[in-house]
Amino acid sequence: MAEAKTISKKFKVLNEYGIHARPAALLVQTAGKFESDIVIEKDGNQVSCKSIMGLMTLEGYKGSMLGVTAAGADAAEAMKEIEELFASKFYED
Repeated sequence: MAEAKTISKKFKVLNEYGIHARPAALLVQTAGKFESDIVIEKDGNQVSCKSIMGLMTLEGYKGSMLGVTAAGADAAEAMKEIEELFASKFYED
């Protein structure tokens, strides 16, 4: 059994329209594949990466910095896929 880990990283929102419905849905879909608890934080507000309504309340506009923390046995894999979403601008450009 894999050992539970906690990984935290910061990501800059690079896509033109920020975290709107489509990127939020991609985050929820990606996070939902993992058992780890995944939380996104901005300006002290923390929401589950598995909650589309929570993600929509973050005001993750272009250029903003979001902290992501994944905790669990598959945290490394989860963080890798979330990092890919941010790096690829949520496949919007």
